[in-house]
Amino acid sequence: MAHASEPLGTIDPKEAAHFGRMAADWWNPKGSSALLHKMNPVRLGYLRDRIDHHWSLDEHERRPLAGRRVADIGCGAGLLAEPLARLGGQVTAIDAAPEAIAVARRHAEGQGLAIDYRVGGVETLDGAFDLVTSLEVIEHVNDPRGFVAGLAGALAPGGLLILSTPNRTARSRLMMIVLGEGSGRIPRGTHDWDKFLTPEELCALLGDAGLEVVDITGMAFSLTRGFSLSDDKSLDYFATAKRAGG
Repeated sequence: MAHASEPLGTIDPKEAAHFGRMAADWWNPKGSSALLHKMNPVRLGYLRDRIDHHWSLDEHERRPLAGRRVADIGCGAGLLAEPLARLGGQVTAIDAAPEAIAVARRHAEGQGLAIDYRVGGVETLDGAFDLVTSLEVIEHVNDPRGFVAGLAGALAPGGLLILSTPNRTARSRLMMIVLGEGSGRIPRGTHDWDKFLTPEELCALLGDAGLEVVDITGMAFSLTRGFSLSDDKSLDYFATAKRAGG
């Protein structure tokens, strides 16, 4: 977290502290981040599809991000940043929790991956990135508009931005807070339902930041299938955007 003399920007220090406490357990697939581990294959599948589509790549290409700069904002302990690096990206990954970054650095080193991990918020990004990702993060910041503007400002010409976030619906309140946090499957205090954004609200923020939304896809959950991409956006959804006119 930032020191008292540093500007907090979009960072919510309470959120950073909450996720910092979870850091040591981040890579445990049965631990406090178990749901993120279950979501990750679906997230990676969506990212790969959008990357291939945007840059007209062969879906069988093993390193589609080779030669491209990638930024993962709100990276936690690196659950997404590491696969992005394996896809060939030159990855910069940022998180507000220093505890998470410390775990991320150790884990990446053990995997032989070179990832530029930094403590901070979107404001600390420098330069332009071909791909910017921020999954399950915007609902934890204290200034969504400023956060989206920061993401947009980090995009290189022709770049791609991919976000995911819970929708603000009765279903998301039931599944994520009443059942998820109530049962302990999601650590208590992880979500504030009032901070969830609807697709319409997120699209408006992206448009105001000079971006064009090119895809909105839901992520659904069922007890039999687990997480899957879906037309149903009532629980969680992805948004992909590029510079307007780009």
